[in-house]
Amino acid sequence: MSTAELATLKTDLTRRMDGALDSLKRDFGGLRSGRASPALLEPVRVEAYGSEVPLTQVGSIAVPEARMLTVQVWDRTLVTAVERAIRDAGIGLNPASDGQLVRVPIPMLTGERRAELSKLAGKYAEGAKIAIRGVRRDGMDQTKALEKKNVISEDELKNWSDDIQKLTDGYIKRVDAMFAEKDKEIRTV
Repeated sequence: MSTAELATLKTDLTRRMDGALDSLKRDFGGLRSGRASPALLEPVRVEAYGSEVPLTQVGSIAVPEARMLTVQVWDRTLVTAVERAIRDAGIGLNPASDGQLVRVPIPMLTGERRAELSKLAGKYAEGAKIAIRGVRRDGMDQTKALEKKNVISEDELKNWSDDIQKLTDGYIKRVDAMFAEKDKEIRTV
């Protein structure tokens, strides 16, 4: 196997590990930390035009101040549906409409809720680590299969295994750093 093919394998592993980090960022964005973020409303789906659509398809989300989100609903007939969808999304927010503008105040978090959110963030981080380790396992399996077919030598297998492990360790450290930052945000805002 050529160096280019092995480099392609490493590129594929890196892409897949980046995907795990991107997923973790989305998960963390949906956690309410007491600070307004448009990502809080991303999972909200609105009953509109006979089907459920993402909130972003019926209005634009803005952050006018640190503890307030607004949704500018494009179709006046959907304002109550947007309010209901936000209220029923299970994220603990209570919107109020003002014409076509829906205001969503972000309440202060209780100590108990902060602990729950921190625990949930930890679960998200652990899920990302598991996904990264799964990618590592796939990469190790691929290189071991190449060694068994005598495409690469035992020394090359060892070198590539070490490279894959270093790559994995780097991504795990990034997950830990992301979790530490999110946990700090949850506990201090």
